[in-house]
Amino acid sequence: MELAILLPVGLLVVAMLVVGGRIALAGDRISGVAGIAARDASLARSAAAAQQIATDTATTALTSQGLHCIDVQVSVDTSGFSTPPGASASVTVAVSCTVDLSDIGGVAGLPGSRTLHDSATSPLDPARDLS
Repeated sequence: MELAILLPVGLLVVAMLVVGGRIALAGDRISGVAGIAARDASLARSAAAAQQIATDTATTALTSQGLHCIDVQVSVDTSGFSTPPGASASVTVAVSCTVDLSDIGGVAGLPGSRTLHDSATSPLDPARDLS
């Protein structure tokens, strides 16, 4: 009788530990992805190129980290490219990745997915040549 009461509670605790572990692991893996993308975007010659480079770099970094995102959003603030050379400017990249958790097991109350975020800013070269 006691086993019948404690077994569902024990399974719920194990499922919560698995979900927590997957979220922590995914959070650790996404950390730094935006920094890599921002650094690569800061080397671009134009705002459009920076946007494309940041998106490609973030997607590649997430894949190489083993994160299976069902939705990846990369937002790049390229307003620094409009400042004249010699002035300090930067590019900011924000990455969000929605990780699917539905494959863990059909325990009611557990989230089906979790969205993780990372952002970073990298300075543009003040001596950049925009020609």
